[in-house]
Amino acid sequence: MKLEPYLERRQQQIDRFLERCVPSSHPDKLTQAMRYTLFSGGKRIRPILALAAGDTVGAEAGRVLPFACAIELIHTYSLIHDDLPAMDNDALRRGKPTSHLVFGEGLAILAGDGLLTEAFRIMAEAAAKPGADPARSLQVLAEVAKAAGARGMVAGQAADMSAENSPADLPTVEWIHIRKTGALIRAAARAGAILGGAQGEQLRRITRYADGIGLAFQIADDILDAEGSAAVTGKQGGGDQVRHKATFPALLGLSAAKERARELLHNALRELRPFHERAEPLRAIARFVVGRACAA
Repeated sequence: MKLEPYLERRQQQIDRFLERCVPSSHPDKLTQAMRYTLFSGGKRIRPILALAAGDTVGAEAGRVLPFACAIELIHTYSLIHDDLPAMDNDALRRGKPTSHLVFGEGLAILAGDGLLTEAFRIMAEAAAKPGADPARSLQVLAEVAKAAGARGMVAGQAADMSAENSPADLPTVEWIHIRKTGALIRAAARAGAILGGAQGEQLRRITRYADGIGLAFQIADDILDAEGSAAVTGKQGGGDQVRHKATFPALLGLSAAKERARELLHNALRELRPFHERAEPLRAIARFVVGRACAA
């Protein structure tokens, strides 16, 4: 399939929903700060992944969309906080000055807090809507909370900070990547699948697929940081090396890191074989994730 038209159609659907969640009609500074990073040109990979996983098992897109968009709000909050001087102290995000440079550190923190809290409001309201499956909705809500919190993304960020300027082995780097980036990607794919009624081997296959591309996504980001420029990545290149981050390229070298990403892609695609053509969007997303940084 051609990925670009699919991504564009889904991005438009997601952006329309996000506009209702954080409307531009609210002129206050907090809303402006929340919208600044939320609408700064992200590819919406995580919510699209949720919708594509739902497509694979026959979920109604309208049921998946609120949860998919909530995950994008959580992802955006994590970017704002990740860029803060107390963490990565980045000056560029998607080719634009980072939130704390535009709005100040205090408002950037609050913008992240606002996005995170709105995400759970949106999921809770979706779970309570007529026609929703409460059990599935609550399962997804709990999974997203686990993925975003102290056993998932937050744990990965904490470990990533602790590993700076320290020797790191391969298990440590994988542990960090699986949580910092992989946990929310895993939750997105599982959300779409669960809301579509997937269970048993179907859900296990989509989970293994998501685990593979979640790790591959962060490896690709690390490769791009090592090889890319701000014009390509929207961020200042070489930041990981300056901060002595624990990354696959730093540990294994670029060639081995690219080979690991390609291996993860191959394994992820294998998990989708029983879904036949219904999983074509998931296949295309996986190839895109790895292809950003290395030939698949």
